[in-house]
Amino acid sequence: MHSRSGGGSWMIGAMVLLGVMLAVLPLRAAADVWRAPAVWPQEFGTRGLAYVAATGSGAARAAANSFAVATASTVLAALLAWPAARLIGRRTRIGRVLFVVLALPLVVPPLAVGTGLSTWFLRLGVADSLATLAVSHLVYVIPYVCLTLAVGFSGDVEDLEDAARMLGAGPLTRLWRITAPAIAPALASALLLGFVVSWTQYGTSLAIGGGIPMLPLLVVPFAHSDAQIAATLSVVFLVPVLGLLGVAAAAGRHR
Repeated sequence: MHSRSGGGSWMIGAMVLLGVMLAVLPLRAAADVWRAPAVWPQEFGTRGLAYVAATGSGAARAAANSFAVATASTVLAALLAWPAARLIGRRTRIGRVLFVVLALPLVVPPLAVGTGLSTWFLRLGVADSLATLAVSHLVYVIPYVCLTLAVGFSGDVEDLEDAARMLGAGPLTRLWRITAPAIAPALASALLLGFVVSWTQYGTSLAIGGGIPMLPLLVVPFAHSDAQIAATLSVVFLVPVLGLLGVAAAAGRHR
């Protein structure tokens, strides 16, 4: 009982700390002047928001590009990872080997992977496009999506599918009525994680993008030169992530 309450206290503390850290971002974004050691901004304004909203800043285009690439990469990853996730969820020897193979790209620096893929895409004549970026992000998105989705298939999903098959349910009916509801929390978590991984890709986007505006590439330079604009862009960066986090949490509650 004591360990359980202690674990709950740590979780609450971590959530409070995360909330405080996130709350600082909009405050910094609204601070035209915030000099140390003051704990509160000296002047408030909308300079950061004005920059992000300006047509010449490229922020809207970068956000749209990043959203399109992250969405496409996540959907493709879910489709490609589905069979592998089922196999890993069975916890067979083949599944364990597949788990290791899928996890290997995660230990390689993204910039190194991006450089190798860039050379390959250039030879194929398909470099410097949003489609190419979406495909390149799959190297990192698929492992996260697959390994998270495998958790949903580790229970009694196959038994439920077999029971529905014996009762005459077809493949589409089993998918819609049995499989999808059973793995909904894992699927929602996998899609959220896959989107975040692609949405935050810096090294791969830098190596393969060929100058295509992407939100991570826009945020990093301002982190060293203009904290207010960097904070404003970071708020934009967090909006879709927080939205998807809410969807994933709702899926978990309605299981």
